[in-house]
Amino acid sequence: MNKFQIATSLIEEHYKDNIVINLSPSYGYRLRCEFGYKNNFYTIYSPSGEIVYLNTFAIARPFIQALMPKLLNQINKSNVLKTKLFQINFRSNRKNRVLVSLIYHKLLDDEIKGLADKIANILDIRINLRSKNNLYSTHCDLLEDDIENLETILYQTDQSFYQPNYFHMPEMVTKAMSFIKDPKDLLELYCGSGTFSLPMRKLFNKIFATENNRQSIRCLNKSIDEQNIKNIFHARLSAEEVSELFAGRVFKRMNGINISDFNFSHVLVDPPRAGLDKDVISLISKFKNIIYISCNYETYERDVKNLKGFTIKNIEIFDQFPNTKHLEIVSLLSRE
Repeated sequence: MNKFQIATSLIEEHYKDNIVINLSPSYGYRLRCEFGYKNNFYTIYSPSGEIVYLNTFAIARPFIQALMPKLLNQINKSNVLKTKLFQINFRSNRKNRVLVSLIYHKLLDDEIKGLADKIANILDIRINLRSKNNLYSTHCDLLEDDIENLETILYQTDQSFYQPNYFHMPEMVTKAMSFIKDPKDLLELYCGSGTFSLPMRKLFNKIFATENNRQSIRCLNKSIDEQNIKNIFHARLSAEEVSELFAGRVFKRMNGINISDFNFSHVLVDPPRAGLDKDVISLISKFKNIIYISCNYETYERDVKNLKGFTIKNIEIFDQFPNTKHLEIVSLLSRE
């Protein structure tokens, strides 16, 4: 069976209707890519564990594909740039602005910084140089992404999570928004840089968004400030800490936000592949409606089974990662 058959067979115990599967182009879809660097080439590992040498990458966005050999040529003709370089990462926004991170096992001196400035100007890109506890940016290290059909501007850094599929990210958010009926306030766990909470500000009276990653919270705060958003409140809390918050624990990181000031009609969770732990399951079970975004159909099915008294009201699959075993689920669960 392929991944769609496996996923739908697991979910059909909880949802009897047909599940819509949204396919993605197999090439040119990734907005972010990470590579090693060795022997003058980009490197990745094959499924069997062998090193694969590349000078471009077909699943990256076309602008990244075109940039990769040009950047490689600039790096390879400079011993200063090549020496102790071990990783090269790319991030692109929807207007083909690219942030490249060059990661080193050495100190960043003035010479390498000057070379980064020169290459950034030649190739019209932004470059971050990174080594242990050291960062140099040729431009602002935040990359802006204007999602016009969602009327939202998102930000990312090279150390924050960001949905990688150019085609599916806006579609997933739009689909999740279409599931929402009778909204009041929203609690969001694992909010990242605000991919879902920022567009959903137009649906809910107030949103309380939580995330443990400092860089993601920094990006979310930038979006809130730049767009003068008044109804999104946020705190740097893990999902487990949010469970403790609702149990009465006091956190200074709440910065005066009072959880009792919200009237939550929905909770949104977008956890890592490991899914939800028992404390988070216990917390979200207290809400009437759960918007569950999942990147692992096995842990998703396990969590749905543990959410006693809830049924899947709406669900769609998005093939965010074509030609891999991974996919994304967007769903709404409501208490019976």
